[in-house]
Amino acid sequence: MSKSLLKQYREKLKLLDKFNKHYYQDQKPLVSDKEYDELKSQILELENKYGFNDLKSPNVKVGYEPSKKFQKFKHKVKMLSLSNAFNEEDLINFQKKNINFLALNKNYEFEYSVEPKIDGISASLNYKNGKLIKGLSRGDGEEGEDITKNLKTIKDIPLNISQKDFPDEIDIRGEVFIETNDFKKIEKDFANPRNAASGSLRQKDPKKTKLIPLKFIAYTFGFNSNMIESKQSYFIKNLSKWGFKVSELNKTITGINNLVKYHSDIEKKRFTLNYDIDGIVYKVNDFNLQKRLGFMANAPRWAIAHKFSANYSITKITGIDIQVGRTGALTPVAKVKPVNIGGVMVSNATLHNEDEINRKDIRIGDTVKIERAGDVIPHVISVDKNLRNVNIKKFIFPKKCPCGFDTIKEFNKLTKKIDAVRRCPDIGFDCNRIAKEKLKHFVSKDALNIEGLGKKVIEKFWDLKFIKLPYDIFNLNFQTIARLEGWGSQSAENLKNSINKSKKLKLDRFIYSLGIRHIGQENAKLISEFLCDYSNFIKLKDQKNIEELSNIDGIGETQITSLKNFFKNKLNLKVISSLSKILIFEKNVIKKKRGAFSDKILMFTGKLNNISRAEAKSIVENNGGKIVNNVSKKLDYLVAGEKPTLRKVKMANDLKVKILNQVDFEKISKLGQ
Repeated sequence: MSKSLLKQYREKLKLLDKFNKHYYQDQKPLVSDKEYDELKSQILELENKYGFNDLKSPNVKVGYEPSKKFQKFKHKVKMLSLSNAFNEEDLINFQKKNINFLALNKNYEFEYSVEPKIDGISASLNYKNGKLIKGLSRGDGEEGEDITKNLKTIKDIPLNISQKDFPDEIDIRGEVFIETNDFKKIEKDFANPRNAASGSLRQKDPKKTKLIPLKFIAYTFGFNSNMIESKQSYFIKNLSKWGFKVSELNKTITGINNLVKYHSDIEKKRFTLNYDIDGIVYKVNDFNLQKRLGFMANAPRWAIAHKFSANYSITKITGIDIQVGRTGALTPVAKVKPVNIGGVMVSNATLHNEDEINRKDIRIGDTVKIERAGDVIPHVISVDKNLRNVNIKKFIFPKKCPCGFDTIKEFNKLTKKIDAVRRCPDIGFDCNRIAKEKLKHFVSKDALNIEGLGKKVIEKFWDLKFIKLPYDIFNLNFQTIARLEGWGSQSAENLKNSINKSKKLKLDRFIYSLGIRHIGQENAKLISEFLCDYSNFIKLKDQKNIEELSNIDGIGETQITSLKNFFKNKLNLKVISSLSKILIFEKNVIKKKRGAFSDKILMFTGKLNNISRAEAKSIVENNGGKIVNNVSKKLDYLVAGEKPTLRKVKMANDLKVKILNQVDFEKISKLGQ
């Protein structure tokens, strides 16, 4: 391999870095999307062919460094994202879950406040005594950038509100955007309207922001010192009265069928609107129900975004690969003749599982319809059997994992059916395919976030036998790495620094990094908050201690079983034990909620009326209490509903634990409101 190729590779990286800076930080793209994508493809092709790698590779680096020019502030109430729905079935499931959570009649119909989801930039406006004090971007949801001066240049945002019914303090939330007609005047300077809005809000000089015709539509609130309205639709009317612009398409709708009709109507005329939208937002209209439903880790239970139909195209399947994920799932992936779908070149499409292939009778050589919905991986919708060659053979799904293990299909206790997914039974690192995927997950952005150890580098270091298990990463020979083709001493030093930096982390990131099945980011956070530190996590090797996790709202039998299987594996225990001697765990500071059940431990037995067990647990936890599943001396209250377990009642009496009926429980709960 010639030095000229390496030089060419580095020059292309330098050029890509320049393009990224102008696009992400300056909001002034230097090239078209097509030219940008072509450059990325050239870089990736050189990496695949010659094994080049660099911290600035598109395989490693996403976007550009965040700007440090704005001060950050915490939101008083988190700015969470919304869960997505892509079809009517998703909406039905959304409503069903909320009905079950609230223990309502199964035929109950929620009233929803609905409006188009504008494709802009979210902002939160803090008002005190009617005066705009501070304006923040969404940021990471917990804290945002202080962009007050820039937001004040937007004419739609009132600086002072004099109405007597305006709250003493409130965070008004909404979307900053540019109308299509206005964007046409400035499109030479920006990639798209959303990019223009983002770039304008992040100008250091507010005078430059003022030159851009930004708009603001208000749609909800965060913190509110003295809410008086009972419904979202009433609050929207108040927003308009107070001087804020609101969506002219906002409606109040009851019934899933009517939601679907509204969605269809707006989708048909979306391109006639003078602004970009990418779906419809549905919010449970009743604020009392919103309060009861509360929040999941990253989204409210009471709202959902119904995205518009996917983009699709027709192409041909050239092959089918079987990929093995970190949890052992065998996923068939169709290799297709590259096709443009919604501005993105697609060459792979998931086939989901063996049953899906058989149901649709998908074969290599078939002409197929491929769909891409939002950020969802492209997938095959249907086969045009009229164009099928008669000699094309039926695809036979392999019954063995590429590692040699016989695959299995598990029985799902919830559905009472055999799972469609075929799996490798390995739960450790014995399957090479699983082990490699686990390593890629271990170093990923949301886990240890080790820059320079992208997927391609992991693959290469695996082949060179540098890395086989997670702790091998911390024992790499950087002198040897520096001598590899495409590396050098500086790249090796950068990788070393990145690895050393990753050693200090929070417990939830560590738990997530282990790639335990059914333990994603949300569950990892819940478990870490419950356990507090690593010493309690390692105690889970005692299976009895794992059962305690069932007291966590959101952790069920599925997660418990998965954790038990993980800790049964000797190699897994060796891995976490070795890592504990290398990693430094940051102290988990938990801000305790205070309320009527502060520092109290409760347990429920029997059926509660007009309230689900899940909601009851949520009430206790929001009031500073903790829920357990067993009667013990530590228990403060046993809440007994209808037909309680007599054995539990007797045990509570014997231990002199106070027993509450549902009326008593609700009286105490209200004291915390």
